[in-house]
Amino acid sequence: MATFRLHGERWQARVRRKGHPELTKSFQLRQDAERWARSVETAIDRGTFIDRTEAERTTLGDLIRRYMKEVLPAMKGAHEDAIRLSALLRRPVCDVSMARLTASHIADHRDQRLKEVAPGTVIRELAYLSSVINHARREWGINVINPVALVKRPSSPQGRDRLLAADELTSLLAQLEPTGRRSPWMKPLVLLALETGMRRGELLALKWADINLPAQTVTLWVTKNGDRRHVPLSLKAVSVLQSMPKSITGVVFPVNGFTVSKAFDVAVKRAGLKDLRFHDLRHTGITHLAEKLPNLIELASVSGHRSLKMLQRYYHPKAEDLAKKLG
Repeated sequence: MATFRLHGERWQARVRRKGHPELTKSFQLRQDAERWARSVETAIDRGTFIDRTEAERTTLGDLIRRYMKEVLPAMKGAHEDAIRLSALLRRPVCDVSMARLTASHIADHRDQRLKEVAPGTVIRELAYLSSVINHARREWGINVINPVALVKRPSSPQGRDRLLAADELTSLLAQLEPTGRRSPWMKPLVLLALETGMRRGELLALKWADINLPAQTVTLWVTKNGDRRHVPLSLKAVSVLQSMPKSITGVVFPVNGFTVSKAFDVAVKRAGLKDLRFHDLRHTGITHLAEKLPNLIELASVSGHRSLKMLQRYYHPKAEDLAKKLG
């Protein structure tokens, strides 16, 4: 049986049912309080009641902050993800309560962001929001439908096929020479990316203990797809590693991802190169490795790709080179 009382200038409805937590909600009018209480009691009797109390007093921003505190620290790339999620917290959609959050709110956020950033960034942000909400539904008792699942994602950008030419590499390396205040880690980092086809995160996670120079191998204990991977080293890669200074931390490259991105972008600009990103080094490296490893299974074991489709995104043979093979 529901009870009602005037609390200040608002009517408070209270519903008590055995086996269910006590539910209260305040309304401007008594009729609204009675209507809400009847709907709750009917839903409980039918076994269809869903307690949305937690969702009503929790905003999307609250969920993101809790996710950053409790979940993110145990994940790969936590530092960079935390920066991106902190930026998301400044968006208006994060002020909306989870009980009121609809697909329209998410769609408005998507459309506004598409005016500011590339579609790939928006796709990543929607994925972040979906992950946070799904975790809250599973673990924190936030009984809502995930509105992100109802929103159309922007079209995925076409895969890049930018390769670094030999003359461009010469210009880039000249701008990465460790003179003055330039980092001593950037030039060897670029060279190893090209020689191994490893991802930036994999390179930055490398420790000297993971490298076996006599055997010319590197062990990657944690990769993007979660598998351990052994990467062979060319003689040039071995030479690069042997010439590097060693940090007392035991990490091969004692720099973070954002520092690398900034230094790389500055060097690219100074070298006069167009539309070059650090990840393009992986494309270039795998394309060169394919010339030495024509067996796709061997190539995939080096690159870390689980499917031929994904490997094709990184292998960019020139049509004229293929024509020469045909004779």
